[in-house]
Amino acid sequence: MAIAACAALVLAGAAGATAWQAAGAGKPVGSWHEAPAAAARTPVSADQGQDSADQARTRSGEAPAPGSGPIVAPSSSGPAPEPEEPESTTTTARSEAESVAPEAGSAERPVESASAAPAGGRQQVGELVSVRKLLGYQDGPKQETFRYPGASYVKLHFARMALRPGDYVTVTNADGTESYRYDAPAESTESDRWAMSVTGDTAVLEVHRAAGNPLEVGNRPDTLGVDVDRVARGFSRTEQDRQPEKQLLAPGRTGREESVCGSDTSTDAACYRSSDPVAYTKSKAIARLLINGTELCTGWRIGTQNRMLTNNHCFTTAAQAYNTEVWFNYQCEKCGGYDVYQPTKVWGSKVIATDRTYDFTLFTVDKFAAVQKFGYLTLDTKRPAKNQPLYVPQHPAGEPTRIAGSLGEQASNCAVVNPGYDGYAAGSDVAYYCDTEGGSSGSPVLSRATNKVVALHHFGGCPNSGVRGDLLAAKLGKLL
Repeated sequence: MAIAACAALVLAGAAGATAWQAAGAGKPVGSWHEAPAAAARTPVSADQGQDSADQARTRSGEAPAPGSGPIVAPSSSGPAPEPEEPESTTTTARSEAESVAPEAGSAERPVESASAAPAGGRQQVGELVSVRKLLGYQDGPKQETFRYPGASYVKLHFARMALRPGDYVTVTNADGTESYRYDAPAESTESDRWAMSVTGDTAVLEVHRAAGNPLEVGNRPDTLGVDVDRVARGFSRTEQDRQPEKQLLAPGRTGREESVCGSDTSTDAACYRSSDPVAYTKSKAIARLLINGTELCTGWRIGTQNRMLTNNHCFTTAAQAYNTEVWFNYQCEKCGGYDVYQPTKVWGSKVIATDRTYDFTLFTVDKFAAVQKFGYLTLDTKRPAKNQPLYVPQHPAGEPTRIAGSLGEQASNCAVVNPGYDGYAAGSDVAYYCDTEGGSSGSPVLSRATNKVVALHHFGGCPNSGVRGDLLAAKLGKLL
């Protein structure tokens, strides 16, 4: 497995501050990520462990059969209503993808990044650590440092936050270049909230008290404070290398299916800046998804509106979306260099539609204006042709953006080998030998002829494959 030079340093953790020097001095930014008061469970096309009759009984309304339009999330208390569910796809599209393909996880169809663990298809990039740290007003420190040598990021979970009005806390990385401010939750001192991660192996938590701020009636100093009960720490480079590629194998098989087909010809996105500026620009629209603090997929902005696309096996519900960090511009600054751009991090927001058969989840992000500048991708409504050259921007194993499929002879393995490959349904996928790894799930597969997305990557195994873009365009058109 080839490792980008800058990625090796970024994931080394101890050198995290050096890797972020391109960011410059930072100021506290960000706020609590406020979920709807009652986030409804998002229906999915096929729930694990339930037959079709059970699924229909557990949902509001009748669930459509595979090949029909996507299941659309119920409306919630979001700021604006979402578009209505689109009409069913055309008869032609349905007839090509109606029947069920071989079971995912077989020798023919290993799932990219998938495992039998509850993560359900996401690459593991960190672990949860139980802690008990209380920053009080009367007793205890006003600042606490959480350091995990070698960690690639640190993310704090607050079990309780009882502050006076006007007081707040900050979570900052070691050298202060990345910092987030959080005011006390208005509704309850019982927080159950994750802070945004900070890059590197150190997070500094500090309570900031407003000068001359009187205590409210009934608030004694010994009842106030901040309680951290969990920390998510990112794996170091060495630990990440020891993690398997999280792909399912057929029963009775040993070893693991490889998604790097032959030698790895993918490289840092920055290496494309001059040689292939179109591919480099398109790669800006993808994002690294940090899910539940320790798991990874790739996602990308689709269309001009606030819309993101990833795999259904990455996440399916509003609750999972609200616990997902979406990192844009997580790229090497120079080809083969050691620094990365400071990513723009926003939270996932609302799941609009999700479908297991076509393995997609369409969702929105909080603070959309902050990521509009990175551009967007569009789906190709035409079915790709055999031997059509491709390229795949992605975050394999959590690395800064890499692109598989360069111009010229080196890209010979990154082309369509079968435009009607069997995925979860017959003929629903496009097959190719473009190099991917664990964490690449949800990446866009683009045509060099149109620079549009012809597939949503989800399976490894050489050939690798993604859900056909023309089928997704028919399903999602009215939601974009």
